[in-house]
Amino acid sequence: MRYLFENFAFDTDRRELHREADVVSIAPQVFDLIDYLIRNRERVVTKDDLIKAIWNGRSVSDAALTTRLNAARSAIGDTGEEQRLIKTLPRKGFRFVGQVREAQQSAGAAVADNQVELQKSDLALPDKPSIAVLPFENMSRDPEQEYFADGMVEEIITALSRFKSLFVIARHSSFTFKGKAFDIKEVGRRLGVRYVLEGSVRKVSARVRISGQLIDAVTGGHLWADRFERDLTDIFALQDEVTLAVVSAVQPKMLQTEIAMATRRRSENLTAYDVFLRAMHQYHQTTRESLAEAIKQAHHALELDPRFGSAAALAGDCHASNVALGYSKDPQFDCKEAVRLARLALSIDDGDPDTLSRVAVTLAGMVGDSDAEIEMADRAVALNPNSWRTWNNRGWVYILAELPEEAMRSFERAIRMSPVDPLLHMTFFGIGNALMRLRRFDEAIVVFKKALRHNPFFVPAYRGLASGFAHLGRDAEAHEAAARVLEIDPAFTISAWIAQVPKHSKLFVEGLRKAGLPE
Repeated sequence: MRYLFENFAFDTDRRELHREADVVSIAPQVFDLIDYLIRNRERVVTKDDLIKAIWNGRSVSDAALTTRLNAARSAIGDTGEEQRLIKTLPRKGFRFVGQVREAQQSAGAAVADNQVELQKSDLALPDKPSIAVLPFENMSRDPEQEYFADGMVEEIITALSRFKSLFVIARHSSFTFKGKAFDIKEVGRRLGVRYVLEGSVRKVSARVRISGQLIDAVTGGHLWADRFERDLTDIFALQDEVTLAVVSAVQPKMLQTEIAMATRRRSENLTAYDVFLRAMHQYHQTTRESLAEAIKQAHHALELDPRFGSAAALAGDCHASNVALGYSKDPQFDCKEAVRLARLALSIDDGDPDTLSRVAVTLAGMVGDSDAEIEMADRAVALNPNSWRTWNNRGWVYILAELPEEAMRSFERAIRMSPVDPLLHMTFFGIGNALMRLRRFDEAIVVFKKALRHNPFFVPAYRGLASGFAHLGRDAEAHEAAARVLEIDPAFTISAWIAQVPKHSKLFVEGLRKAGLPE
């Protein structure tokens, strides 16, 4: 029997646990524990039940049982704090609460067949109302207005994400459906959400018209539809009105005051905001050329409105990314600007989760005051627990603070926020970095390879492979990965990379040297 839940396949016949295409290493006793909990998921399992089934009734300490439960949770991406899949009921017992689908398997079925079915399996719906906002169709004749339609959707996602009572899929995963024909039920299954918002935007001269409809992705039923038309000068009120209508349809009892609290602090300067949207559009493309344009536009928005905190945070993030991605012609200048702009953003608005998140990761890489940056990253997540950006950036802050285990928990949460994110290779790279710091080189190699499956030209992942293989003494594979680094980036040297990445891992650098990359 195979049990499918989230992105896992639990195969009792082969005694294997798969996460997507990868086999998860798991101790036999831990496997038996998960097996027992899944098979008895319709009831609460007592401590005595577990001891009888797993330890054949032998005397077992509470500490031993807790250790096995923690290992089981870790294997399936759960934690004692979240208890998303394995729930502890105080003084009663334990229960597997994840949504499970059973699949029969013939004795000769190949592992590859498991993975095909797993990739098509449903993600379990969260235990709260969940929504994905799909890219709105740009009905304007001018293709240059594409950024405006995308920006409108991102603003709606951001506003919805402020509500702790909602599970909101991140922008990047929603945008994988852009320009494609799709079935709403399939969207819901792939993203693991109950509700989907779709619509269109028409921007003509000084007026904007938005049409939207909310659909139950499970039944396909239409729950709400409306159309809004405003002068361009009233665009913020239009966004708030759309958000209010969607939230009211999904969670009618939500108070209007909560919606007011969720509204992003925005510039009242319409021109600055329009330029800011252009900068965001370029930032998401992450090419050398687009990032240069994003820096230009973000600075322009800040010139138009010097109190535009989101623009300052984005500009700082762009400068820091320019360094981190190796695009910078003057790393010292970009580092200095990143820090200046991050601190400016914080002085303008220290209560916005996106601003806190961007500032935290920027300063973590450029300054390194771990306590202050961790506090900011944690506060950003507390303010907006449904944001891919806050969780992903928190992961990098904890990496740079040399707390890799907590970093991995953040990256895993980010992946759940955006399960089909086109920037997923960056998150996997973060997990690989955490595993390298823990000297779990075999596991790091698996994750770096996963990053490369998402982006075959992602040089940092090849560097990770070179370092990981070298530490394991797998010299031929280390040299092959190093050759791939130099093939994509012929000018790469270890010393230049260290100069551009002030907070680097000495262990990582040691592996690069062992792999034979030029000093």
